[in-house]
Amino acid sequence: MSKIAVLGTGNVGDTIGSKLIEVGHTVMMGSRTADNEKAKAFVAKHPGKASAGTFAEASAFGEIIFNCTAGMGSIEALEMAGEKNLNGKIIVDIANPLDFSKGMPPSLSIVNTNSLGEEIQKTFPQAKVVKALNTMWCGLMVNPMMLNGGDHSTFVSGNDTDAKEKVKEILKSFGWLDKNILDLGDITKSRGTEMYLPLWLSIYGATNNGAFNIKIVS
Repeated sequence: MSKIAVLGTGNVGDTIGSKLIEVGHTVMMGSRTADNEKAKAFVAKHPGKASAGTFAEASAFGEIIFNCTAGMGSIEALEMAGEKNLNGKIIVDIANPLDFSKGMPPSLSIVNTNSLGEEIQKTFPQAKVVKALNTMWCGLMVNPMMLNGGDHSTFVSGNDTDAKEKVKEILKSFGWLDKNILDLGDITKSRGTEMYLPLWLSIYGATNNGAFNIKIVS
């Protein structure tokens, strides 16, 4: 089992961190300040298995790092984490570059010929960025069995094959079936999974339900 950093204290970070603890990992939740109230609540919920600290402290602790920060602030958060604490480590990037500055629905701040996943990889070239789980509601990320007996699709992309295999093992521990984890290729493929978000938001708006996913049928 691994020591894992979860950067971000929102619903996604809480959900991912709780599942990682459930499957046997130890987790440090990282935020801008060491005394973040949501991070303290997370630690209280998981006595002896969770801790909290700054982005830098959590990233130094973690052998693997989950980026669960809001996409518009992800680069800044990772810069606060410190390049030396990220070098050589897997960064599982779950974030989407959603821009809420003009209200709902949000637009994408990075799009078409670039992606947040690529920007993170370019900014931290010695880290191993793997884009994963960014195409669904966080409850489904950690409990795929709630829909269609778990038979639906999730995606990974990244430049490092071994890093993707390690992330796949974590996804399988969450309940994802190996046949449903589709490796799309290198980190440029995160453009497509991030650009899926406008469609996801449209479906959510039309159904008033976030508990849905897509399945690749061929």
